[in-house]
Amino acid sequence: MKLFAIAAVALATLTATPVLAQAAGPQNPGPVIPGLCVYNNSRLMAQSTVGQSVQQGMRRLTDEVVNELQPYGQSISAEIQALQQGRGTIPQEEFAQRSQAVQQRIAEAEQLEQTRSQELEYTLSQQRTAMARAVDPILVAVYQERGCGILISGEAVYEANPQMDITDMVIQRLNTQLPSLSFNRMPVPVQQPAQ
Repeated sequence: MKLFAIAAVALATLTATPVLAQAAGPQNPGPVIPGLCVYNNSRLMAQSTVGQSVQQGMRRLTDEVVNELQPYGQSISAEIQALQQGRGTIPQEEFAQRSQAVQQRIAEAEQLEQTRSQELEYTLSQQRTAMARAVDPILVAVYQERGCGILISGEAVYEANPQMDITDMVIQRLNTQLPSLSFNRMPVPVQQPAQ
């Protein structure tokens, strides 16, 4: 089923952390450039307590969806196998009816899988939005406190002096302000047609 791949990509996107250059960084990281700050959002998503709670919640929801869909796949496979084995003994009209019923069940299962996949994607996007709403004012405050004149994405920087990195400070404040998120799978809102 496609859901497994979609869920894996969603979780990988959420949990992906860049290799921390600081661990194997140069002996002399260079001078601190006044007003230049670095912030790594991927690291915040992976290392903050709220980011970890989102990862755990998405794993839980993905497992729930897999467990919900698994019986559909098993029963469809069993019916297909029964049809294949009884191909010569099942009357043609009955065989056609059962084949059509299996096709219908496959279509229904695929539709359910697509719906659940969209729900997982929407749920993840809503949790990321909630995190971003909490992070933005913290990031602005730290930016001003540190006297940053420019903030560079840590994902785009190969190496920087660790003293210019404000990520840890933002993570600490986020952990205090928003330690976790508790959520369930969310239905995707119905789009109203444009008038």
